[in-house]
Amino acid sequence: MLSVLLTVVVCTQVAGQGFRRETFPEGSYSPVTNVNRSGCPRVLSDGSVMFRVNAPQAQLVQIDLCGTKYDMVRGDDGSWTITTKPQVPGFHYYFLIVDGVSVADPASQSFYGCGRWSSAIEIKEAGMDDFEVQDVPRGEVNTVWYYSKVDESWRPLLVYTPAGYNEGQQDYPVVYIQHGGGEDHRGWMEQGRTAQIMDNLIAQGKAVPMIVVSSNSNVQNRNGGFGGGYSWQGMQTFRSELIDNVIPFVEKTYRVKKDRKHRAMCGLSMGGGQSFYIGLRSPEVFANVGVFSTGMFGGIQGASNFDLEKEVPGILTDTKTFNSQFDVFFMSCGEQDPRIDYTRNIVQKMRDGGVEVRFNSYPGDHEWQVWRKSLHEFAQYLFK
Repeated sequence: MLSVLLTVVVCTQVAGQGFRRETFPEGSYSPVTNVNRSGCPRVLSDGSVMFRVNAPQAQLVQIDLCGTKYDMVRGDDGSWTITTKPQVPGFHYYFLIVDGVSVADPASQSFYGCGRWSSAIEIKEAGMDDFEVQDVPRGEVNTVWYYSKVDESWRPLLVYTPAGYNEGQQDYPVVYIQHGGGEDHRGWMEQGRTAQIMDNLIAQGKAVPMIVVSSNSNVQNRNGGFGGGYSWQGMQTFRSELIDNVIPFVEKTYRVKKDRKHRAMCGLSMGGGQSFYIGLRSPEVFANVGVFSTGMFGGIQGASNFDLEKEVPGILTDTKTFNSQFDVFFMSCGEQDPRIDYTRNIVQKMRDGGVEVRFNSYPGDHEWQVWRKSLHEFAQYLFK
């Protein structure tokens, strides 16, 4: 074990030494996720990724990209290289595996995902300028702290305020946006590019100015009670955290409109399940709900026989009342996501029953480009 750890240290030290200029294939580029914008990893013109790692003492070096492991090839100078198969556009976590030890790549910026600090590759997609920083009025993202009576601790929020908030006096609607499993409150603002999306939509007049609040839903109830799982009971700990702690803090701290019609809840994967249960079963709190790529309808282990009416009472038996409670109910999923068929089926069941639900799918699996597009569309429906 000591020898393995020493190998990792050497790899990290050598990989972090001086940024040397290298020659790369024509049409390739360095992703924005790199530390060294002149080095590796390198995205080639077909979307494949070239990796180079200096680890002269290692016996085996691999790249784990999107769950696929690639064995790297050792050169005479002790550097290891590999070019992957073409990747779909978007944001992808990856890891180095050095002699069996999975570590973050020191050549990449670090992001909290997969339950740990991770490396990432950002592969460009044509036509997605709304996900980039543009020459438009820009808002701010700030970290603020609130006291949680559920967790009995101080907890962080990341809050986006639109351009003009600091100079004005108007009140704003609020979106409460939830991350997926293995991520936290940083996901939507960093990996998800929430500020860039909102700045550009607002500047184009496609979305109304709004505040977006990203909280950490990895919360424990110190007094016991249900703390997780895709069920109404399993949502109670975070429901209490959100409704009894987060929302009151936001409404005390920021200039916001404090009625249900000016609140929205949305989220991805685990956060999509939270939005489905908490948002749809709390119409007195939220009039707008977005559910992105949740697996509770099927496509993940343990999900089966989802009883829509049981989980959201009245959605099929008193549909007129249900519809009247929500201004926007939107669902989405990636077209290559194992959850897609189950999601389409449940949407069709809702529509057959008269539920007014908007739905869209986008190219991609269970990954951030799909969720950025989901937020991009959802935000344009809100508060109008």
